[in-house]
Amino acid sequence: MLETPRLHPSPPHPLGARRLWPRSFADRLTHPLPGVRAMARLAREGAMRPMSSALREEIPKLPFAPGPMPDADTDTLAVTWAGHASWVVRIGGLTVLTDPVWSRKILGTPARVTPVGVAWRDLPKVDAVVISHNHYDHLDAPTLRRLPRDTPLFVPAGLGEWCRRRGFTTVTELDWWEGAELPVPGGDARVRFDFVPAHHWSKRSLTDTCRSLWGGWVLTDKNGQRLYFAGDTGYGHWFGEIGRRYPGIDLALMPIGAYDPRWMLRPVHTDPEEAVLACQDLGVRRMAPMHWSTFLLSGEPPLEPLIRVRSAWRDAGREREDLWDLPVGASRVLG
Repeated sequence: MLETPRLHPSPPHPLGARRLWPRSFADRLTHPLPGVRAMARLAREGAMRPMSSALREEIPKLPFAPGPMPDADTDTLAVTWAGHASWVVRIGGLTVLTDPVWSRKILGTPARVTPVGVAWRDLPKVDAVVISHNHYDHLDAPTLRRLPRDTPLFVPAGLGEWCRRRGFTTVTELDWWEGAELPVPGGDARVRFDFVPAHHWSKRSLTDTCRSLWGGWVLTDKNGQRLYFAGDTGYGHWFGEIGRRYPGIDLALMPIGAYDPRWMLRPVHTDPEEAVLACQDLGVRRMAPMHWSTFLLSGEPPLEPLIRVRSAWRDAGREREDLWDLPVGASRVLG
């Protein structure tokens, strides 16, 4: 563990290197996974979907305002929310997709309740993709198949072989606190990609629980502009450590939904108040909420996360302009 935060905590790892990993990352869990009793209680309560009355009233009101993406150059930090945890990030001259899910439906959940905010045909050339973990609402095989196979992928440790089996040729797997650098086309600048811890887990089939890692990403450009993409995470001690190791984060993309019932989801999904608290721990000024209003993954009413995060932000004494509560499809440029 580093005593003094530095701009880059470790030397960059080579792009696309094949590495050996442990068979399991279960020792990284910060909370035990739900057992049989928890599953039985969940089935008994039947509380993993909002009430039908809330769906009828609130789904038509979910914010959806697609618009043109802003122009971006090597000095620009801009984000466009495509929905859920999928962002089009423009940083340091690169276009980066986070957890891209352009599918209408994913395994195990109803179809998305808001359309994708950015048409695939309207995307600029994608320079890189970052994946936080392998759950179906964050790692979508049909969407990845749309990408050229030489697109650089940055993924958690243990997930590289899954990507290579699908033909991707530049897959960089990283452990927590490791980073790699991607050159910006047409110049000598680079953008740094650092993989950082999260309070979550991984599973994609019956036999691969915690066989790959989970986490978030910190992206840093040549000017020191810095973005944190939290992926999927509960609240806990990692936020303060990330803030110490990566000081000066300009914008945090934070999950605020999929939190009810709280007795089950607290360890792995921040609620709106915890997301605001995490920003304080990170030392970050601006937050853009995500992971709500797209897929119905839990029991809270669809609009509740937005209402609660606005209230929590205000109660924390934060400036209203620093809460980037974008509608799906909207953009914001750091200025």
